[in-house]
Formats: sequence, C-alpha cells, structure tokens
Amino acid sequence: MAEQLKADLVLEGGGVKGIGLLGAVLALDKAGYRFPRIAGTSAGAIVASLVAAWQKAGREMSELVEVMNSVQYRKFAGGSILERASGRLGEGVELLLHEGAHSGNYLIDWLGPQLEQAGVTTFRDLETVDLQSSLADYQRYSLVVHVSDLSRRALVRLPWDYSQYGKEAGQQRVVDAVRASISIPFYFRPVQFDSASGTVTWVDGGLLSNFPITVFDRTDGKPARWPTWGVKLSAEPNATADRQVRTALGIAITCLETLTSDWNRYRLAEEGVNRRTIYVDTTGVSATDFGIDKSVRDRLFANGQSAAERFLAKRPPQESLVPGSTGPAR
Repeated sequence: MAEQLKADLVLEGGGVKGIGLLGAVLALDKAGYRFPRIAGTSAGAIVASLVAAWQKAGREMSELVEVMNSVQYRKFAGGSILERASGRLGEGVELLLHEGAHSGNYLIDWLGPQLEQAGVTTFRDLETVDLQSSLADYQRYSLVVHVSDLSRRALVRLPWDYSQYGKEAGQQRVVDAVRASISIPFYFRPVQFDSASGTVTWVDGGLLSNFPITVFDRTDGKPARWPTWGVKLSAEPNATADRQVRTALGIAITCLETLTSDWNRYRLAEEGVNRRTIYVDTTGVSATDFGIDKSVRDRLFANGQSAAERFLAKRPPQESLVPGSTGPAR
C-alpha cells in the first residue's frame, strides 16, 4: 500500500481573499494530500479551522466550497443600528465607542454552527496523538490560530498558549480563537479575554505574524517526516498593483496591511521559504472589500487552485516523502 501523502499547512491572513486559500487547499486535497496540522492567521484561521474540522470528521473537503459560498460578506461589515443608519459617520462613532468600527459578531454566528456540525466545538475536539512528533504535549492539536496580544505585546498561538493565561486549552472554543484572530485593528472590535491575572486585549494575529511559515518546524535536530507548505494571498514577490486609499479608517487599515505584507515578504527572502510557498494572485482585491461579488470570489478560488497545481507540478516525484525536502515539519 502506498504511503499517504502528508503536508502541514500554514495559511496567510487576507480578509475576504480567504476563498483563494480554500482553492489551494482543495487542489492539494485532490492530489491526495492530508494535513496533520494546519496553522492560520485571520482569514487563514477561518479556512484552517474548517479544514481541520472537516478532516477530523472524515467529510469530503469539496463540501467546503458550499460552506464558504454561504458567507454573506456584507454582514462582516454590519453592526449597530447607528452604524447601519449613518454609514461612515456611524463607523467613526463605533470606532470611538468600541475600539472598532464593526462588531465581528457575524463570524461567531456563521462559523460556530459550521464547526459544530463537523463535531468541533472546543480545541479538545482537535487533539492529536503523534508519538513521533517533537511537539510538546500542550502542542498536540491539529489547528493553531495566531493572535496578537496588545496587553502583553506578544504573539499568541492558540491553543498552545492558553496555559499562559491560566486557562485549560481543551476547554476553549475554537470559534472564539478565530474571532480574535480576525480582529483587524480599528475595523473589528478587539476581543477582551479574561485571563487568570486580568483582562487582556487580543487583535488580528497578522499584526505580528500574518504568515507563520515556521510554526511547525522541528526543533530537535531530527529530519522532517513530511513538509510544511504555506499558502500566501499575494502574487510572487515584487508583483504588486497600485490602489487608491481614502478615509481615515482606510488609511489606518492600509498601514496595517503594508506593515504585515512587507514584513512577511522580507522574512520569506531571509528564511529561504519561497520554495515551499504557494502564491495565490489576489491583485486588485482589498482584504476589507466585503462588497465583492460572486465573480471576484470565483476568480480568487480559481487562482488558488491553479497556484497549488503549478506548485505541485514543480515538485520532484514523491518529494513530500523525503525528509526535509521542502521545509521541515515536526
């Protein structure tokens, strides 16, 4: 019997562009790959949580196309009566009153039931048993969600770091971790998390690590058993397009996008991980363009599929079974 193809995945954040991530994942799934561990930030955390849940339940990954198409993107930008009635002025008032222009509640309402129907509510549902892994016991989960802690000025990897807050990781809801990870500063309200020592403020993990490609790299010096591949929501480095930036909120968000994208671009070059990264062309689409239509979504999904197919076509036969061939995995 042929050995099963495996790869750990790291999915970049990118707001509404996240459908491109799913296109890439489904192309890998169609090629026969399974994903022992998946990490993600923001939109990457949304897709990663769904893939981990569907895989755990033994369900067809292709079902996730319908799941993602059920998202009503405009509801992400919905909020209070004041906000809906007064448009940009309302957003400004919400920002002043609640530290974010939009509540982010729609993510909980939509994603929570999707995960639950696959049998996933808390991180305990995603615990793994892997005796050959270099990961510590508290890291034995199939999903890792990245969050930025403003109170401690630190990157938080959930469920790995719940113990630092005096919490039992297995008891924490997956959807709540994802909600924290999508909290684009100023756009979505931050998450106030009650730790054993007081309340801390969590926002978008992309502020500190939008593309955590090294999260599953081995640290014990042993060869990797399978590769870690990343899916990045941008064209190859140096392929960028101009876009207009309007309003104070738009400038603030674009500053954050520039910070995370440029920082991660330099990291890719420094760490030599371009060869294990799938680049999905999302040129012309903003992370917070919640008004995108079906044609744009379909284009992003198709771009993700074709990017993954090109990536696989460049891999030597059975490369994924050669330790350390395209990047380490624990």
